Amino acid sequence: MLLYNSQLYPESTFALPLPNRGLQFNDGFFETLVWAEGGLRYGPQHLARMQRAAAVLALPLPAALATLAALTAALGRLVAAQPEPATPQRLRLQLWRPGGGLYTPPEYSAPAEWLATARPFEERTAPVARAGFSTKVQTQHSPVSFCKGPNALLYVLAARERQQHELDEIILLSAAGHVAEAGAAAVGWVRNGAVYVPAEAAGGVSSVRLAHLRGAAARLGVVWHEGLYEPAALLAAEAVFTASVAGLRPVQQVEGQAFDSAAHPLLRQLQAADAAVT
Repeated sequence: MLLYNSQLYPESTFALPLPNRGLQFNDGFFETLVWAEGGLRYGPQHLARMQRAAAVLALPLPAALATLAALTAALGRLVAAQPEPATPQRLRLQLWRPGGGLYTPPEYSAPAEWLATARPFEERTAPVARAGFSTKVQTQHSPVSFCKGPNALLYVLAARERQQHELDEIILLSAAGHVAEAGAAAVGWVRNGAVYVPAEAAGGVSSVRLAHLRGAAARLGVVWHEGLYEPAALLAAEAVFTASVAGLRPVQQVEGQAFDSAAHPLLRQLQAADAAVT
């Protein structure tokens, strides 16, 4: 079953009505969420990014998704309709502007239309064996680069490059040469007892998992740095990791340089603290 504008439909018979501005103009955004142990993981962080994206796009959130309680209730209905609702679910929530029109929509005040689907969730915490920097795909900071969806084609191209080079992960740089993010996750590193992550100005997606991890770091008293860093800064790290809703993954090698990330004591401490509060 899927959930379309608060109504449940069988996936096998559902047809998306046209016109659809999300399909035709990418006029919207999406969120990938995890439902486990009876609720949403990182719910406040997801809602904050949704609210920010909706404001930038002048795309009002529908009432069914506008608060954490409403969002949890709506997606809980979807989970309950799945064949194995007790198992963790990976949810994709797609929102787009209703109506037709061309680049200029007929109106900006109508709430978003939305579609939510569910699949079994598989956690990804195994170390990343080999990573490298992309030489073909660059991020670009924009008013919408922080949210998921508007720049999706970049990540499709990055995934192709990763496969061509037989890498387990690829790290994207901005047009100015600053570390931005991994192909399907955020990236960060540890050095001298502190955590370093790229600033949004590098053009990467604002990471829900990093926002949560930053809270864990604060509780531990770990210094958190966010800035514009060249690849040399990452390569000088003691440990490197990627972060997504699927998990925190130690990176064991970048551009042939080895890291003992999986065994790094501070990264292990951060992983434990992050897992303790979802």
